[in-house]
Amino acid sequence: MLGVVLLLLSSFCPGVTVPPPNAPCSRCCDQMPPAEGSGDPPTLAEFAVPEIRTYINMTILKGDKGDRGDRGTPGKVGQEGPAGAQGAAGSKGSKGHAGPPGDPCKLPHSAFSVARRKSLHSDDAYQVVVFDTAFVNLHGDFDMFQGKFLCRVAGVYFFNVNVHSWNFKETYLHIMQNDAEQAVVYAQPSDRSIMQSQSVLLALRPRDAVWVRLFRRERENAIYSDDVDVYITFNGHLVTAGGE
Repeated sequence: MLGVVLLLLSSFCPGVTVPPPNAPCSRCCDQMPPAEGSGDPPTLAEFAVPEIRTYINMTILKGDKGDRGDRGTPGKVGQEGPAGAQGAAGSKGSKGHAGPPGDPCKLPHSAFSVARRKSLHSDDAYQVVVFDTAFVNLHGDFDMFQGKFLCRVAGVYFFNVNVHSWNFKETYLHIMQNDAEQAVVYAQPSDRSIMQSQSVLLALRPRDAVWVRLFRRERENAIYSDDVDVYITFNGHLVTAGGE
């Protein structure tokens, strides 16, 4: 059987030498002559199939930009970080515009104007001048029975006293704040009566009292008035609120 196979190989492969029966096995290609111009027999690498790599141009396959997707659900709030260092102080800004006026109903007010229609002679060394007529008395701040203005709103107040002197009698009065003299109204005895006036600004605290005191001294002290005309007046009003 082996002889038949060898015979067939020799007939189909001319130039192939059939080895003897006991010769070692060898490939048929080992007996082929080398390629022209090469002194070495061909290797297996020369007969290897080349690797084929596919290249795809992505710019050709890129489609149009799609629509924006829906907003996702917000994530959880993270932990608060440490406080940063205080920054440098900025430059002073420009002065702002004046605001609208406040509600006049909420602004503090205090004012009075009172008068006395009867003459008064000093009987004691010190005598409070009591008034019998009120022209203005906001919130009842002037006590007509005591003849004193009682401060309700702290601030600066303006006060004014007008009196008429009596012929041949001295006129001597003080504008008092609590128990301290603040201003004097004075006229020496004369054969003609005259009008005397005094004004003063006082800073008051709540419950301070301002009043007019007639001071007798050595001579008779008196102020004149009658039922027809008003000669004696005492006025005051709040200029600006503030303080304690």
